[in-house]
Amino acid sequence: MIYETYSPEETFEIGKKLAQKTGAGEIICLNGDLGVGKTVFTQGFAVGLDITENVNSPTFTIVQVYDEGRVPLYHFDVYRIGDPEEMYEIGYEEYFFGDGVCLIEWSNLIEELIPEGSTKVIIEKDMTKGTDYRKITVEGKNEDIGN
Repeated sequence: MIYETYSPEETFEIGKKLAQKTGAGEIICLNGDLGVGKTVFTQGFAVGLDITENVNSPTFTIVQVYDEGRVPLYHFDVYRIGDPEEMYEIGYEEYFFGDGVCLIEWSNLIEELIPEGSTKVIIEKDMTKGTDYRKITVEGKNEDIGN
């Protein structure tokens, strides 16, 4: 499914709606260029899981755990991973196959580790439609989040 947003608030809402349809054991792969709105989407996703804690990109820690919501959120940012083997060092399998939801920014960098059946989200800009326009493509189990 393709969703179009024209403000950060609308991008936030798409993340929130997707999370409301997501449950434990699911993996969301979030990709898009720098500055495209992945963090805004993730903040909405966290709210959709009933997480009230402030969510930011865990760029320097690789994974940030938020366990106050209806299910835990394991928020990965693998932008700085040099080799997918580094994921073994942080025990990624405990998160991927754990009791929470994994949201992985830059998942394309560790594609060979992503289990089949994971939901893929791609956020893209199109400057011809305005600076706040985003095309959000969702492919997978919960792709139809309604409007």
